Order: sequence, then structure tokens, then C-alpha cells
Amino acid sequence: MAIRQNSLRKGNDVDMTTGNITRHIILFAFPLLIGNIFQQLYNMVDTWVVGKYVSNEAFAAVGSVGPITNMLIGFFIGLSSGAGVVISQYYGAHRPEDVKRTVHTAMAMTLVLGVAFTGIGLFMTPYMLRLMKTPTEVMPESTAYLTIYFSGIIGLMVYNIGAGILRAVGDSKRPFYFLMVCAVMNTVLDLLFVLKFRMGVKGVALATVISQCTSAILVLVTLLRTDECIKLRLCALSFHWDILKKIFRVGIPAAIQMAITSFSNIFVQSYINFFGADCMSGWTTYAKVDQLLFLPMQSISLASTTFVGQNLGSNQVDRAKQGVRQSLILGLASTLILMVPVLIFSPHIVAFFNDKPGVVEYGSMLLRWITPFYVLCCFNQIYSGALRGAGNSKAPMVFMLTSFVAFRQVYLFIMSRVCNEIIPIAMSYPAGWLLCSLLTGVYFHKAQLGKNRLVDDEPV
Repeated sequence: MAIRQNSLRKGNDVDMTTGNITRHIILFAFPLLIGNIFQQLYNMVDTWVVGKYVSNEAFAAVGSVGPITNMLIGFFIGLSSGAGVVISQYYGAHRPEDVKRTVHTAMAMTLVLGVAFTGIGLFMTPYMLRLMKTPTEVMPESTAYLTIYFSGIIGLMVYNIGAGILRAVGDSKRPFYFLMVCAVMNTVLDLLFVLKFRMGVKGVALATVISQCTSAILVLVTLLRTDECIKLRLCALSFHWDILKKIFRVGIPAAIQMAITSFSNIFVQSYINFFGADCMSGWTTYAKVDQLLFLPMQSISLASTTFVGQNLGSNQVDRAKQGVRQSLILGLASTLILMVPVLIFSPHIVAFFNDKPGVVEYGSMLLRWITPFYVLCCFNQIYSGALRGAGNSKAPMVFMLTSFVAFRQVYLFIMSRVCNEIIPIAMSYPAGWLLCSLLTGVYFHKAQLGKNRLVDDEPV
């Protein structure tokens, strides 16, 4: 066994099946957190530049198209999480050849889907904008942004699958470095295209696409040049159908859950759009802060996915459960710390993006009402991450679709007729978080964490 383990562990790989649990989770999650902060910051730069230097309509356009882009990207990220779980379990079981087969299957899948998603995104843009009840004055800017964004979506997909491969073997540092480079590039290009070349929303979208393609190139070069078990060889790209079946077993439920949740947010956005451009802009600012508040718990959730995957691969169920408990404690603590400055400085945060009085009023009101409920998300995010690491993504899918889609849409339908005001409408988010956390928490504590192992049917 020692010989096989050494054949796996080289360079930046991290074996989480031994050593201090809390240390593993923090060392994995911290670079991931900082990298995701950089990613969100360059997304915020997009919003800030158009809010300050283009127009309120452009600001609303860039901020309100998130549900549309997230629908396709969410589907792919969910599907690619299946590859990460399969790799982490094979890595924990010390089976380098199966790791290699999974890497090449996952990358082949990404290239095929990249071409398909480009066409689908371009085709569905006008229909989704109309479904979202996008105001007439915002429609041209939203269309221009999405057309350019979807034209370069394959770069984002290649980066995500490559970063997922690295993280599955415990390497969260190199994806962080790549995001740092791309965040700086995106910021420089935003200012260049908008301020110097006066390209408006098109310049912001083009800067995003160029940055994402750069991150894809960096991760591809890393996988091609590494000597570790995740080394990518272009001539070896192919579909290993037994591996693809395992990727789909974990990834398809997660993909469906993320895509349908994002699609349902198109209807949520339509309720927000009813209140006009100032409310749309206030919601845009809330959404940007929302993404930052989610980052610690999401980073720790991804750490728990890898930790659980590796430890169940080596059949250490109790150690996997200990990792989930530590993840939950870390997630709650970090979220509580972040909530305080958001509650205190919400008007200043909104004004940083857009200082129009109506926008500041809506944005700060939304932040102060919704922010205290983020502690609820720690439970559903971390328990769901742990279940996916165990190879069970069906249960999180059912709970999140029930809470974030079915329940939320019923809530919005009733509330829009009983009390059609912005705060009762916005509280559909905390209500869904509460229900999902209750369902996921009860299920996790009753579930047998080790019964969905993906490697237990083959000899180690």
C-alpha cells in the first residue's frame, strides 16, 4: 500500500486521510476562499465600472443577468462536481490509473459541452430576457452583455473543470494563483475598454471573457506539465464509459439542482424588476454582497466535499464525520464575523457601487433585512457538500429543489398577491434557506455516510 500511495502523492497533492482534521480543512479552504474573493471582486469591478462610468440602465443590465448565466454555468459546475468526487475517492483509495482515466474523461466531456453551451446560451438569450420581464430601457445592454459572455463561455468551463481536478487531490493553491492573475487582468481590461475605448457594457463583457480564457489556459498548462497522477495528455482524451457513468451518478443530480434553481431565480428577478430600475440596481448591489457572504461557507463546503471523498475512499467513515463537524463550526464562525460590517455599513457599501439615492435606499434596506439569516445557509451548504463527497447528490438535489424552487415560487406567488412590497418578496430567500437547512440537517444525521462510496465495488 505504501508504494501505491507514494505513486499518487507528489508536489501539490494533499492526502487528507491522515493528519489534523481542522488543519486540513483550513489549509484547503483558505486559498479557495481568497481565490473566490478575487473572482467575486473582478465581477464586482464589472458592476462598479458600469455603475460609475456608464449608466444606471447598464448597471441594472449587468447585475440582473446573473440568473441566466448561472443557469448554464450552474448546470456545468454541478456536473463537474461529479468528476471531483470520483477523483477524490479514487485518490483516497490510492488508485492512480483510475484517477487518470477520470481526468481525461472529465476534460473530454467539458470540451464537448463547451461547444454545446455556447450555442444554447446564444439561442436562449432573448427568450430568457423576455421571460424575466426585463424593462425595455435595460434590454439592449443585457442582450449585448450576454451575447459576448456566452461566446466565450468555454473558457470558464475549462477553468472550472481543471480547478476541480486540482482541488480533488487537495490542491487549492494553484487555482487561487490563477484567479489572482485573472482578477488583475479583468480590472485593467475593464478600465481600459470602458474608460479609454468607451465600449460600455460590451467592454465589460469582453474583459470578463478574456480573463476567463486566460484562467483556462493557465489551468490547462498546469495539467499538461504536471508529473502528478492528474497529468493531462491530449492524445489520451476519451470517454471511459464506466467512469462517465460514475461522474453522472454524482454530477447529474447536482447539475439539475443548480440549473433549475438558477432558472427559478429568473422568476424571482421578474418580481424584483416589477419595482423598477432603482430597485433592480439595489438588488444588484445586494446580490454582489450576497456572493461575498456565501464565500466562506462555500469554500468550507468544498473542503468538506474533498475531505469526505478522500476519507470515504479509504473507508474512514468516522474521520469523515469529524471533518463535517469541524467544517460546520468554521463556517458558522466565519459567516457571523462577516455579517457585522455588512449590517453596520450597508448604505456605504451600496453607494460604492451606485450612489443614486433611490438605489442606496433599496440596497441598504435589502442588506439589513436579509443578512442576519445567512447563518442558516451554513447548515444546508456544508451538509450538502459532505453528502456529495460521499457520492450522494440526489438528496441535496431534492431538498434544494423543494426549498429553493417549489417552496420559494409558491411563497412569491402568494406574497405578491397578499403584500406586493419589496421586503416581503425578498424574504423568500431566508424562508427557503430555513426549510432547506432543516431538511438537509435531519437527513444528514440519519444517513449512513459511507453507503454511497464509488470505489467499494472494485478491489483497492
